[in-house]
Amino acid sequence: MSEPVLQMRNIVKSFYGNNVLDNVTFDLQKGHVHAIVGGNGAGKSTLMKILTGVYVKDSGEIRVDGKIVDFSGYAMATAAGIRMIFQELSVVPTLTVVENIYLNHEERKGFFNDDRRMREDAKKLLDRLGIDVAVNEKIANLSVGYCQLIEIAKALSEKVKILVMDEPTASLSDTEVKRLFDIVRTLKSEGVSIVYISHRMNEILEIADEVTVLRDGKHVITEDAKNLTIAGIINYMLGDAERNAFEYHERPKIRNPGVMIDVNGLCVENLVRDVSFHVNEGEIVGLAGLMGSGRTEILESLFGIRKIHKGQIVIQGKPVEIKNTQTAIHTGIALVPENRRREGLVLRHSLKDNLLLALFNQVKKNMVIDSHKIRKISEESIRDFNIKTNSIDTLISNLSGGNQQKVVIAKWLKNNPKLLLLDEPTAGIDIGAKGEIIKIIEDYAGRGNSVIVVSSEISELVAMCDRIVVLVNGRKTKELTRNEIKNEGVIQHAIQG
Repeated sequence: MSEPVLQMRNIVKSFYGNNVLDNVTFDLQKGHVHAIVGGNGAGKSTLMKILTGVYVKDSGEIRVDGKIVDFSGYAMATAAGIRMIFQELSVVPTLTVVENIYLNHEERKGFFNDDRRMREDAKKLLDRLGIDVAVNEKIANLSVGYCQLIEIAKALSEKVKILVMDEPTASLSDTEVKRLFDIVRTLKSEGVSIVYISHRMNEILEIADEVTVLRDGKHVITEDAKNLTIAGIINYMLGDAERNAFEYHERPKIRNPGVMIDVNGLCVENLVRDVSFHVNEGEIVGLAGLMGSGRTEILESLFGIRKIHKGQIVIQGKPVEIKNTQTAIHTGIALVPENRRREGLVLRHSLKDNLLLALFNQVKKNMVIDSHKIRKISEESIRDFNIKTNSIDTLISNLSGGNQQKVVIAKWLKNNPKLLLLDEPTAGIDIGAKGEIIKIIEDYAGRGNSVIVVSSEISELVAMCDRIVVLVNGRKTKELTRNEIKNEGVIQHAIQG
């Protein structure tokens, strides 16, 4: 075999003392698709962000075409022919297709942009990739699938040697996935080397030449895709399939529990299709699925953020129409969102002010804020939720991720909701805080309240949930009882569809 186009040797990277990559080695052959797989926190995206100059490695060596490189920024990596298509789309909705493709590297004619040439070149590029869309079409008018394809065209509008795709099919339909794979095969034939990051094992085995598995920041195995199976990859990802970070604890049974929420035939845009499930009082139910499976959209529709296009929601025996978030809160529903810093907190405000956001009615007295009551509730929250802070007036941005998340949860639980919706409740926090948050959730359910939880950390679903609803491409495909939730492997197999 010829010398790899890319060699990454003994890459080490830590954040705040937490070792994210521990001497990871990775090779990429010219014109190959090399898949990187692993659970959340395995180090996949971090490794590729080091390659593309987004992060700087602590130690190790990177060679491109045999030459040592050390990128200190994304622009340097781009100049070397390395591009990454990130999970979060970076296209600008208000601009046209051609404007997005050449954004920040416009073709020039003297002092001015050469609009005609860019339109012609964009058309040639789209034709080469088989993307049937007008170059003057506004991005806002395109589907998510087409936006993903435009991201690829944008990456290829400059000379590309290595292309990194991070979860490229998460929001694509089956037809769009096939289109994407056709593009990938075209790029391979042209000698472009591709790193493909995905949780979708069936796609990996279809498109990849080699597969590397990472676990807990360490290299586990690199093998030809033809020698692997879905079950084999999952076993490498998990290690000992019986080993979980947390264990499920039986909670005291609620006497004669009723149904807290009954969801019947829920449809949300084209993202959630005819999904039905229920949650009993005192029960924790998980929604398990890959990115794009409809998990977050279900929570957002139940909290009034997304419009429910079809279906019925029944809360404790009474049909309700959840028109907006105020309706949801009035009904006794609370949502801890996936992105706490953007959607759950006001970072420039204090811990006290953030708690106040959901508790305004409790702390006002004759239309005046009762400062004594605010202090009392804030100090109770710090004590009850073990929030580590010097003061209730500390800026929320100065707290650790785990303590920020405790504040988000505390502000809602102090509002006494009956149903708590949790979207990735322990994302980006340390193992100690994860255990504390799981205990908070279990205690809340133990008092007869109900929980619906979305988590990409399968071990958390195993640890918390009484039942798990499995979603694939917006549809419910399976429901696992507690007796069926034996280990992470069972759920990993189920979410592959």
